[in-house]
Amino acid sequence: MTSIFDSARAVDKPFEVIVVNDASTDRTAVIARQAGAQVLDVQLRKISAVRNAGARAAKGNIFFFIDADTQITEATLRAALSTVEQGAVGGGAWVTFGDRVGLAVHFAINLFSFFYMRLLRWAAGCFIYARREAFEKAGGFDETLYACEEIFLSIALKRQGPFVVLRESVTTSSRKIRMYSAWSIIPLTCRFLIHGPSIFRQRKGLDWWYEGKREK
Repeated sequence: MTSIFDSARAVDKPFEVIVVNDASTDRTAVIARQAGAQVLDVQLRKISAVRNAGARAAKGNIFFFIDADTQITEATLRAALSTVEQGAVGGGAWVTFGDRVGLAVHFAINLFSFFYMRLLRWAAGCFIYARREAFEKAGGFDETLYACEEIFLSIALKRQGPFVVLRESVTTSSRKIRMYSAWSIIPLTCRFLIHGPSIFRQRKGLDWWYEGKREK
């Protein structure tokens, strides 16, 4: 959260930070308020709905959706605002990890990111920005989905105008990569290839997003 406040203050434009506290049992709300953020308490247990709740509470014309374990920089924030000023309806950013990962994992992630962000031009869920008007016309995040809602929003926004995935990056945690082996991700990938997006319309089987176990 510190990186968000520091970057926003450096850009020197009006801003607000809203933390949507979805039934947390830790000190998330206390820490957020101490940092100066507005805290919106909800009991939704669905990522798409949580993000939409934050958008409804926001007063600005440009939305930034940033995961709690993600850090941004002034350069990335400036680049996003610049693309919007030049006519973009929204976009995302390249993602790096704050913790070191193995060489094989590093290669696999970069390969995946190249197809996901560079070729398909989808925003990663940890950092998405959009004009309010475009976001609302797109219908916001699809609340029938428990996961991968950022992909469908990316597709919907691209229908409205330029959607820019920045070369500037954000830094996020690699804890889930450490906690879940490839063998636990492969079945999910196979289910998606067989059944398509319908697998994301029920919470069952989406442990990657909802299991809630903590790293020791």
